Amino acid sequence: MKKYFLIIAAVAIILNWSSIINFISPPPDYSIAHDGKVILYATSWCGYCEKARELLTKNNIKFYEYDIEKSPEGREQFKRLGGRGVPMLLINGEVLKGYDPAEIIKLANKT
Repeated sequence: MKKYFLIIAAVAIILNWSSIINFISPPPDYSIAHDGKVILYATSWCGYCEKARELLTKNNIKFYEYDIEKSPEGREQFKRLGGRGVPMLLINGEVLKGYDPAEIIKLANKT
């Protein structure tokens, strides 16, 4: 029984390793380097990334975009923030994974 518990615990740790590292050593707020703008981590081919771009532009929300396939710096930040899929946004220090228009607007309007 102890053997199974140890295996399950080891798998849980491996699957959540980036979350554990981010808890121990939180990533910096990368938006500071871009005047506090929203940061969009995206790809050129992603339909939801395009929708996120359109939403931000339509609502006059200033943003900086990293194409994680072309920018080594953007890809590293994306990984450090626990990114696994696009789009991912960094808004006021909070990471938002996926396309959620209501949440994007809510976080962007937070002061």
